[in-house]
Amino acid sequence: MIYMCFPQGGTLPHLCKGTACGIAAYSTEWLTIAAQTRKHARMTAPTPDPLDTVFSALADPTRRAILTMLLEDDMAVTDVAEPFAVSLAAISKHLAVLADAGLITQEKRGRVKWCKLEPDALRTASVWMQGFGQFDPVDLDAFERFLEAELDTQDVT
Repeated sequence: MIYMCFPQGGTLPHLCKGTACGIAAYSTEWLTIAAQTRKHARMTAPTPDPLDTVFSALADPTRRAILTMLLEDDMAVTDVAEPFAVSLAAISKHLAVLADAGLITQEKRGRVKWCKLEPDALRTASVWMQGFGQFDPVDLDAFERFLEAELDTQDVT
């Protein structure tokens, strides 16, 4: 049997067979301190940037498909889940991620939970992306005319 040993004197806890290191196994005091430290680390973790949350939610193709479906109209959770080959629980998790990002809202009407798209939630992401739109869009028609003119000139020579 392997034990977790918590030696006195500042050395690190380690796994052993109990008799190998000659140190008593199991210290509830150390476990309590470790649990409190982990809990404190979770409580003081920085909150994610809303932009990160939105892009993280949009990173999954299933969630993007759900948003596309919700463009049409509000939908019941069961209707959202219907076209996907995954469990209702998996769809519920996807919906929770979208709701946490503020991209959808969920409302219970009677026994049915409805999902509604919140298009304003994408505004921050859109404004951020527009900062990169300083470049002129490519005019494909003009580019095609340019290529035709170049090819005609090459045929003449």
